[in-house]
Amino acid sequence: MIDKKATTDKPETAVIIGLVSDRQTAEQVQEYLDELDFLATTADITTVKRFTQKLHKPDGRTYVGSGKLAEIKAFMEEKDVDSVIFDDELSPAQQRNLEKDLGKPVLDRPRLILDIFARRARTAHAKTQVELAQNEYMLPRLTKLWTHLERQRGGTGTRGGAGEKEIETDRRLVRDRISLLKAQLKQIDRQMATQRGNRGKLVRVAVVGYTNVGKSTLMTLLSKSEVFAENKLFATLDTTVRKIVLGNLPFLLSDTVGFIRKLPTQLIESFKSTLDETREADLLLHVVDISHHNFEEQYGTVRQTLDEIGAGNKPVIVVFNKIDAYRPADRHEDDLEEKRVDQYTLEELKETWMARMEGEECIFISAAEKTNIDGLRKLLYERVKALHIARYPYESDLLFKDNYLE
Repeated sequence: MIDKKATTDKPETAVIIGLVSDRQTAEQVQEYLDELDFLATTADITTVKRFTQKLHKPDGRTYVGSGKLAEIKAFMEEKDVDSVIFDDELSPAQQRNLEKDLGKPVLDRPRLILDIFARRARTAHAKTQVELAQNEYMLPRLTKLWTHLERQRGGTGTRGGAGEKEIETDRRLVRDRISLLKAQLKQIDRQMATQRGNRGKLVRVAVVGYTNVGKSTLMTLLSKSEVFAENKLFATLDTTVRKIVLGNLPFLLSDTVGFIRKLPTQLIESFKSTLDETREADLLLHVVDISHHNFEEQYGTVRQTLDEIGAGNKPVIVVFNKIDAYRPADRHEDDLEEKRVDQYTLEELKETWMARMEGEECIFISAAEKTNIDGLRKLLYERVKALHIARYPYESDLLFKDNYLE
C-alpha cells in the first residue's frame, strides 16, 4: 500500500474492480466487492467507487478490457485517486501492465489481505508467518514492489553488485530471506508441536468460522477471560488456547484465524502451525453469522477450507451466531420466484437447517446478547463428555457419577 507523508492528513483512496464472468455472477461480484470494501476499510483505505465489467474470462494483459481501463483511468485522474484494487489475484504481467497504463499503484485481493495480516501480526510467530507469505507473493513481482519489500524488511541488505543486474540481486535476497523464514518456522512448528503434546490428553475443541462472525466474543463467554475482539476483519491471527471447565469436565478451547473467500495460498501454507490447532482438534465449533445475508456461502467457504487443510472430517457443532441482528429480507406477496434463504424467518431457518444437517448438530445463539449461551454450554458439555468417555472409559464412571453441569 501507499506510504502517506506525515505532512498530509489526506486518507488513502482507491477504486475497487470486479469481473462478471463465467465463474462469477453479477450478484456474487457485488457481494465480493462489499467484502473487498470492508477489507479496504480494515486497511485504512477509503474506497470512492467500484467498477465492474462483463467478460467471459479476464483479459490476459490488463484483466479488464481497454475501454473499461480507459474509463477507470479517467476517473482516477479526475478525482485524484491514489490506487486501484482488483478483487481477484492478478498475474505479475497483468499487474505490471496495469501500473504502467494507469500510472498508479495496483493491488489485488491477496495483496490487500497480506497487508492486513502484516498489520495484525503481534507475536514473533505471526510476524514470521506473514513475512514468509509476503515474500513468496512478491518474488515474481519484484519489478514494481521492491519499495514494499524494502519497507517490510526495514531496508536491510544491500542492492546491486558488480556485474549483476539489480533485479537479480533483489530476487536472490528474497529467496535467501524465504529460506531463512522457512527454517525459522520449522523450528517454531517443532516448539508448538511440543507445547500441544505437553497439554496432556484433554479433549480439544477449536472455534472456527468465517472472519468477523464473533468467534472471539464467543471464546470470551465460554472461557470467562478476555480475548481480543474487534469489528474488523482478521482481528485474531494468533491462536488463543484456554482451559475450560464445564461442571466437572475440563477441556481445551482454541480460537483460530478466520477464513475468507480467495484466501491467498501463501497464507494457508505459512500458517500451517496455527492451523494445526484445527487439524488436531477433537471437535469443531463452526461459528456462522446468521445475520449476514449470504451466510450460506460463508459457511460453504469455511467447509471447503477445512477440507483443504485436512480437517473436513472432524465432528462439528454449527453455532449460528448474531440471531439478535437477523432480519429476513422483504418478500412481495406476488413474487413468483422461489423463496430466497435470506427471506426465511428465524424459525423457518431453524427448521430448514435442523433438517439439512448431516451428522452435525446446530444451535442458534447471540454471543453479544448472551442468548442461549446456557444451551450451547449444555450441548458442548454433552459432546465433550462423549469424547472423554470414549478416550477414558475406565475413569468415566467416577468422573460422571453425578452427571451435572453447572
